[in-house]
Amino acid sequence: MSVVLDTKYQMLNTFPMRILSIETSCDDTALALIDASGGIRSPKFKILESIISSQIDTHRPWGGVVPNLAKREHIANLPKIFKKMNTGKRNVDAVSVTVGPGLEPALWAGISFAKEIYDELKKKNPKLKLMGVNHLEGHLYSFLLSQKTEFPNSKFQFSKQKLFPAVALIVSGGHTILLKMDSLTKWKKLGETRDDAVGESFDKVAKMLGFPYPGGPEIQRAAEKGDPKSISFPRPMIGTKDYDFSYSGLKTSVLYYLRDHIRAKKTDVAASFQEAALDVLIRKTERAALEFNAKSIFLSGGVAANKELRKKLGIISKKLDINFIAPPQNFNTDNAVMIGVATYMGILKKKKYALTAHGNLNI
Repeated sequence: MSVVLDTKYQMLNTFPMRILSIETSCDDTALALIDASGGIRSPKFKILESIISSQIDTHRPWGGVVPNLAKREHIANLPKIFKKMNTGKRNVDAVSVTVGPGLEPALWAGISFAKEIYDELKKKNPKLKLMGVNHLEGHLYSFLLSQKTEFPNSKFQFSKQKLFPAVALIVSGGHTILLKMDSLTKWKKLGETRDDAVGESFDKVAKMLGFPYPGGPEIQRAAEKGDPKSISFPRPMIGTKDYDFSYSGLKTSVLYYLRDHIRAKKTDVAASFQEAALDVLIRKTERAALEFNAKSIFLSGGVAANKELRKKLGIISKKLDINFIAPPQNFNTDNAVMIGVATYMGILKKKKYALTAHGNLNI
């Protein structure tokens, strides 16, 4: 994939780096060790190690993530995971950690551990870098991990295909954001959710239906057995001229439907809700792609794991004769590999984030 570059970045060195990255923004404790090279012109990444410790069993009895429990689990898991990591004979060049957005107690656990590791590894490499990373930029850049190759020890690299301008849709439990990307280093926010994020609405509707946490995968599984046309739920803001989103009204509509239809078939409710939620994402993404003459649609974030969303955006992209790029399933949900990728891009752009928890950090 060839890329359009901002001139001021074109002369940057393509030096290789080994990056140890940490992700603790929510309920997954993750560390990764990657080799990055190629610079802005042609970034390439080789995954040496990636370990994720899930906290689903801890939070499931509560129906959602409890911030202080997440912090406790991160503090317990980080040293255990790090002991499993093999930093190799060559020095690590950078240690990075997610600083936001996310649950601040969880973020602080990762930041504190990153500082400890930095102090330890700096004895080997006095030039070691310590960097804060924006979690959303991790999701955004995860499309760079989209080539179909084997994991682990995979090499991801650009082909000679033009990508930009592109429309990037970031969808997760906390965010629903649509961007116009002119290059790897330049983008503009077109719109975002005004209330609930799409992933949050999936979790809340799943809870209404009595499904266990996390709700997104449960909704998808139930929807596969239901009729998406059986219930006409609203599509909030689908016809507005802007690129903002709203999911609180849809969530409330499902609540009232279940109240008034106590014998409702759960699979039909799940399928109809999912259809309504995704229709808005797809319609606005397609309109943005047409308006800005996009050559690509990028999809990322936890909700990007939804099979129906990937399928429908793939169909739209084929209709428009443009690229559709989404990370492999294991890089949609929170992981440290994407944080490592964003670290490299941040170093190349000379972009830094303070090592403090920013719960509401945006992109």
